[in-house]
This record gives sequence, structure tokens and C-alpha cells, in this order.
Amino acid sequence: MAELATIARPYAEALFKSAKADLNATSGWLDTLAAIAGNAQLQQFAGNPRITSDQVFDVIGGVAKTALPENAKNFLRTVIENNRLAALPEIATQFRALKNAQGGSSDAMVYSAFPIDAKALAELSQVLEKRFGRKLNLSVQQEPELIGGIRVVVGDEVLDTSVKARLEQMKTALAA
Repeated sequence: MAELATIARPYAEALFKSAKADLNATSGWLDTLAAIAGNAQLQQFAGNPRITSDQVFDVIGGVAKTALPENAKNFLRTVIENNRLAALPEIATQFRALKNAQGGSSDAMVYSAFPIDAKALAELSQVLEKRFGRKLNLSVQQEPELIGGIRVVVGDEVLDTSVKARLEQMKTALAA
């Protein structure tokens, strides 16, 4: 997907520069638009040559649960008119990376076999921030196949303390 990344970069950078005053609000509506644009049916609809860019804009605006600010509408119109709707999820990813880099933080995905309550998540956040040496924005996803423990992914770094990983290590050691 290097092509999408290449296409998305100038959009993400331009949006980042124009949204310096309110990065959190921009990130919120951009994530919403990216989630909507990632829908395969919407992509198919937008790719139909009989459909105008105004119709695509109206459909996306109708699906969004909240009213979009004027700068969001302008950005969405630009993306649609330049036939870059498929790049919108990548634009959001790159925008988030720019925002995190400015704030000195990173996104982290925590995979857990069981639900994690707020208190345990706060404690885990402190431990992981020490381990990775930076502020982390944690997201939690439940994966029962881990059996127990957690797996943390921060960028290209992975910390896997799950029971499944330990069983795999034992299997490899016994087979060697």
C-alpha cells in the first residue's frame, strides 16, 4: 500500500498544518470520515461514473452522526473531487502519526484475553510508558485465543506476554 501512503501524505501534512489550533477536534472528525470512507459499499458507490461528487458528499454527510464543521466539509469535498476517497483512512493514520509525533506520544494496541478495567488499564499504561520510553495512547482489543496475558503493539515493536506465546516458545524448544 505504498501508493496510498504516497497519495495520503500531502493531504495529511496540509491538514496538520491548517489544524494546528485544534488538532484533537480535527482528529475526531477525520477518524469519523475515515471510518465511513473505509466502507466497501461506499467505495463502490463513489467509484460509479454516474454518481457525482456532490452525491458522494451528501451520502457521507448523511452517514456521519454529528454535523461536520466547515473545515471538515471543505476537506471532504477536496478529497472527493480529487478521487482520493480510498486514501482517506491512510490520511487519518498519517495525520494521527504527525499529531503523536508533535506530542511525543505513540498509539499502542493492547490485545488481551479478558476485558481490562479502567484501574488496571491505568496501571498498565504507566508500566508500558516506562518500558517503551514515551507516552502511549492505549486502545484495547479482546482476543480470547491469547488464553491469558497481553500482547502490546506500538508501531513496529511488539511485547507479547500471552500464554499462547509462551506455549509456542515451549513447543519450539521441545521440537528443537
